Amino acid sequence: MGRKPTITRDGLLDVAEALVREQGGAALTIGALAKAAGISKGGVQYTFPSRDELLRSLIERWTRRFDAMLDEAATDDPVAFIRSYIAATRTSQQAMDAKTAGLMVSYLENPEHLRETRDWYRGIFQRLAGDSPHASAARVAFLAVEGLFLLRINGIDEDGDWTGFLDDVEAVLGRLV
Repeated sequence: MGRKPTITRDGLLDVAEALVREQGGAALTIGALAKAAGISKGGVQYTFPSRDELLRSLIERWTRRFDAMLDEAATDDPVAFIRSYIAATRTSQQAMDAKTAGLMVSYLENPEHLRETRDWYRGIFQRLAGDSPHASAARVAFLAVEGLFLLRINGIDEDGDWTGFLDDVEAVLGRLV
């Protein structure tokens, strides 16, 4: 009989997330993850054959969590959807800091990952489609939220202004619709 695994795939992803939050995306290597998890490099590579696969798995995990928050949003009302998007962004940003978001930048260096990300955004824009003023306002609010996310990656939130900026986007959206 073989040994029972002491750490699961999700357990490794938990450790990887903690590593990124504490030390930044550059610190996430197979060796560092093995050390932090208390297992061999081979043990990590059994689950994640490469750093690229580890990154893909982390991003997929975060995307699934975020998408699950959006699945409850009304699909036929762009304003209701963007309000749900802002709420999901608020929730997810409490758990994500600039170091974690920076990891997403390195993820996008792979052309296949970039294609997957573009497809995800195309799906969002399909949910915000339409010629109505409400649909237009929802798209502008979405772009503002995504712009804030990119600014956050670059350290704009050092003083904790992030949620105030989201409040501004919601207030303007409310005035537009």
